[in-house]
Amino acid sequence: MPFLKQFCIYCWISGTFLFSAHAVYLKTSRDVSDDQYIDEAIFQNLSYEFVAKPQSWGRANEVCESQGGKLLKYLDCEIKDFFSEVFKDNQITAPGFWVGEGLTGSYAECVIQVMPTAQPADRPSAPFCTYVIMEPLQLVTTPYCNMTLGYLCTHDSQADEDENMQEQKSIRVRRSTDTTILDLLLKMDQSTSNLQDLLNFAETILYKIANDSVEITHDSKKKYLSDILNALKKLTTIDDLSKNRTINCTGGIILYAIQQCEPDDSPEHLEELLILAVQIYQQINILTQKNTNLVYVWDFLSGTLFATKQNPENMQNMSLGSPDKGVVQFPTLDAYKSQLPSSPLDIQMFSYNTNPMVAESNFSVTGTVCSLSLSAGESNVKLSNLSSFIEIFLPRPEATEPTIASMPVKYGFALITSFNITDPNSTVLVTAVPDQNVSLLLLLSSTHQSNNHSQRTILTGRGDNYRWLIHPEMLNGTTNGTMYVNITLLNYTSSFPVTVNLTLMNFKCVYWDVNENDWSRDGCWVGPKTQPNMTHCLCNHNTFYGSSFFVMPNPIDLSKTAELFATINQNYVVASVLGAFFFLYLILLAWARYADKKAQRTRKVMLLEDNHPCAHYNYLLNVQTGNRKQAGTTAKVMMTVEGTDGETDVHNLAYPDQPAFEKGGVDMFMLSTPFPLGELQNIKLWHDNTGGSPDWYLQKVTVQDLQTRQVWHFMCNTWLKGNGDTPCKRTFNPAKKNEITSFGNLFHARTSTGFRDEHIWMSIVNPPRHSPFSRVQRVSCCMCLLLCTMVINIMFWNIPKDGESPVIVKLGSFELTWQQIMIAVESALLMFPINILIVTIFRSIQPRVQKEDEDNAKINTSSKSSVASMQSILKDTQDIVNLLSKSPKNCVIALQQNLETTADLFAALNQMHDVTVHIQGQTVGDQHWAHCSRFVFHTSCHLSSLLDRAGEKVFPHPEDLNLAKNTVNLTLKKAEALTSTHPVQSFVPVQETKKKTGCKLPWWFVFVGWGLLVAISGISTFFTLLYGFKYGKESSIKWVITLSLSMFQSIFIIQPLKVVGLAIFLALILRPVAVEDNQEVEILLDEQREKCESYCGRHMH
Repeated sequence: MPFLKQFCIYCWISGTFLFSAHAVYLKTSRDVSDDQYIDEAIFQNLSYEFVAKPQSWGRANEVCESQGGKLLKYLDCEIKDFFSEVFKDNQITAPGFWVGEGLTGSYAECVIQVMPTAQPADRPSAPFCTYVIMEPLQLVTTPYCNMTLGYLCTHDSQADEDENMQEQKSIRVRRSTDTTILDLLLKMDQSTSNLQDLLNFAETILYKIANDSVEITHDSKKKYLSDILNALKKLTTIDDLSKNRTINCTGGIILYAIQQCEPDDSPEHLEELLILAVQIYQQINILTQKNTNLVYVWDFLSGTLFATKQNPENMQNMSLGSPDKGVVQFPTLDAYKSQLPSSPLDIQMFSYNTNPMVAESNFSVTGTVCSLSLSAGESNVKLSNLSSFIEIFLPRPEATEPTIASMPVKYGFALITSFNITDPNSTVLVTAVPDQNVSLLLLLSSTHQSNNHSQRTILTGRGDNYRWLIHPEMLNGTTNGTMYVNITLLNYTSSFPVTVNLTLMNFKCVYWDVNENDWSRDGCWVGPKTQPNMTHCLCNHNTFYGSSFFVMPNPIDLSKTAELFATINQNYVVASVLGAFFFLYLILLAWARYADKKAQRTRKVMLLEDNHPCAHYNYLLNVQTGNRKQAGTTAKVMMTVEGTDGETDVHNLAYPDQPAFEKGGVDMFMLSTPFPLGELQNIKLWHDNTGGSPDWYLQKVTVQDLQTRQVWHFMCNTWLKGNGDTPCKRTFNPAKKNEITSFGNLFHARTSTGFRDEHIWMSIVNPPRHSPFSRVQRVSCCMCLLLCTMVINIMFWNIPKDGESPVIVKLGSFELTWQQIMIAVESALLMFPINILIVTIFRSIQPRVQKEDEDNAKINTSSKSSVASMQSILKDTQDIVNLLSKSPKNCVIALQQNLETTADLFAALNQMHDVTVHIQGQTVGDQHWAHCSRFVFHTSCHLSSLLDRAGEKVFPHPEDLNLAKNTVNLTLKKAEALTSTHPVQSFVPVQETKKKTGCKLPWWFVFVGWGLLVAISGISTFFTLLYGFKYGKESSIKWVITLSLSMFQSIFIIQPLKVVGLAIFLALILRPVAVEDNQEVEILLDEQREKCESYCGRHMH
């Protein structure tokens, strides 16, 4: 941002002395002059008159010289302290005192701070005048020399000579050169690790430039401040003395830069020095643990700079600027957090008083112009494509109030106003304020008559303040002409007219496009908070990265298609290669179809056969067999799960009609319990050591609570080997969080999944077991990708080299040109989007899962009508009591032996009844009792049905049957009541959770995927043949060799590296812990419900 050289700046002069104090004779008098406005003080044989009578600077200078004196022209720290004593002891009320032109003196000893000041936009050019403000003492340089202030007049001839000598010395400083400064700067650069030594050298430099005939260039000033900043960054704390010395040294060089500037100096130089000074002050605040979020304001003739340093989290809704200079307000942090670094940011907003680009563009820009820059260290931070707008408020101090036209409007009549389009980038603000609380319908059209295609809006006054912004996009491409706004009353039936106060205002929001070197409005809009004297802009800070050319592929004449295909007898190379690929594809397609059918039988979750029909608290087991040699097992695998609130019975993990636990396989089962097990403590796994290959390498087991969605991971990674008839029983505890998220575990899981799923070529052999992306689809996607690669490769093959293309990277003989980069970009844009879309469709399709045949799902009515035996009653009752005894919370004693007599039956039924009594005294809301009550209810229904079908012959005594029925019916009624008082919580279903975790496409999207695949493959094959016939036989052979090397590199180098790199990134950064959801669980829940209804003879609720 270019700064003009003229500026106004405050300097606060305070601090300690580096020289010994002189003896001071202090005398003040009001008797020296009869003028009541004059105070006189004597210091070091010099008379200082403080004249409070207001005068302009020119008049003050004339009056002082007419009395034989001069306005103050020399000031040092001793004189400054003297002035402070004078004003402390005397009541001098002038707001400021004019001093002489070109005030000189030694300021190296004084603490100098830059103070902000606000100046009007229409300030005049040089010359500048200086005045002094007391308490605290400040020097102010201003171009307003006509303002009236007091003045400070000095009287002494010897002092005049000393001042002349000091002035000449100051002039010589700017004209002579001394290498001493360079030596001192070198010593500063070598002392950044020792702040005290560095400040000693810095003070020496300030002393020399203030008192000796030496010069310091802009680069040296910049190096001076950079060394101070680097030294501060190496500190963790700073004492008060070092802080004050640092402020002195920083302010001293800034003041020197201000005083010694020449008209031909670069306007950017002062900006660089000021920004470094701001960073030094901010670093001091950090070291002293003060507020580091201060906003520093620097005022110049060309505008005002607002600078601050903020952490990214503090930028949410942050405002920077002032209402009279312009304000920038950032949106919420979510809109741009991803584009920000984690380190603190330097934020600068510069508000220009005039358009700084007036010489660069003829674009008409009125009002305030501001720029916004963000930087982190040495790099700039660019914000682009923000989801929420950055709001910019630009004042228009010279704007006039718009003319208000008051017009009466009756119901059924329209008020029509118009405006001419003179600037296609302007936004028109229509304000139509009625004198009554009514709604207005506004229509925009290019004619007096509106139509159905007219832009329209309804103004209600609630939220819109009866204002309508007509953006350029709403003009339908009209760049000139007249547009009409039709205003009518909406839902107003009164016969009295409504007076509408109508105004039209014209605004535009633009930014400087560095690529076009002109103003542009892309990404910026006029906002709804715009006022006549304030433009409200909304910008998303789009940044355009363009290139001047695209590399065109080798041309092909489609009109010669038949002629080129007729040359197949002479050039059969490309056709032969394509034929070989299609032949290999058909072979792989047949194998993939066979493999998919074989794997289809195992691609489902198994509801364990030994689950009790009335147990409805479900866990999803995911058992992963390792990929080691002979890792699968032929033995029968058993398992138990133990939690804090109970344990399961022994379950047999097996499929009824297919093998399980094959090498590299993932087997999923749904285990059901009557009640929640609580926090899982361990699982026990073993097998019966049968079959031809019983040894089993178990890699991992995950158990997911389908009600609460909680997951437990069991890292097994061990062999289960039995010894003869003795099974190998292992107990596994759940892994801790640090074990689950360890780099080794996640990297192994990611690479295994990556090569089996993400690597499109290798995943054909062994894809994930439960992936909807079949082998047939994977083989076809590989063929489509191969054909796309071939056509893109042959399109750009052997393209002529552009000698004028710039070289981007050069390492020895290797050169990377812009032409090569554009070919790579265009190839990626042609090949990857469509192929990624096809693969994504196949991955995201929800399988078409169908229920089992209705015959298998029907309730077996014949079993209901059969007579129940005593053995079945005793066995079912025994199973129920044993399941209830698995939880200590139920207070049920486990049966020590099988039930054999009616006495044993009554004892077991009484235990079931005691469970209902126990539940009645428990707290409502505990899910353990909610599920237990339902289990007791459904099992009681089953026992009641058995007793009804048993008859009196089953029991030795008729009264035993009645007693059993009474006990069961009593338990049934209490359990049914408990199901109402202890409701089961409604947890998130599997399908709803899947909607939140990822997007799944309906099953019929498979036809969309196949359609795209066939179309792309056909087009690629056609153009590959066309280019091959055009190139001729010899060129086609060379191309095939090049293609083979490229394919080998892609399949065996680039793709594996991509998988490994992605695995490392996800393992180190993301560290996700997830378990696979499966929509087949919903089918199993329906099957479980049907089994329960068949078992208990009642409909579940």
